Amino acid sequence: MTAVDALQLTLAAEHAAVFVYGALGAQTSQSRTPTLYASLTASYTLHRTRRDELIAMVRAAGAVPVAAEPGYELPADLSTPALVTTRARALEGSAAKTYAYLVASTADDTRAWAIAALLDAAVRELGFGASPDRLPGL
Repeated sequence: MTAVDALQLTLAAEHAAVFVYGALGAQTSQSRTPTLYASLTASYTLHRTRRDELIAMVRAAGAVPVAAEPGYELPADLSTPALVTTRARALEGSAAKTYAYLVASTADDTRAWAIAALLDAAVRELGFGASPDRLPGL
């Protein structure tokens, strides 16, 4: 797989993350669960920014960015803050794995960017209740 392929794979994952975080945010209340709402909003904003940066990287590499899917599968039950938190934790764990793959597939500035994204995903995963991992994303 080429570096551009890895960028495209990561972009596809970010398209999904933006979709899922939008759905998770819609299942929370700013007044009832302000901390969860703030964490989901911050994560949504960050993943949207990363998606846009990846689009720019793919274009800079001379490729056409992969489009988002028309929809993504969500868990059937997101009716409690605990279930929403569990899904957000899994989403960040998946993001860490995707960024670890990007780190392994790229070099220079792109790799440095991917390392920062991997570390951020690992910290966000902890914020949603994950246990620390020596090698996040692997």
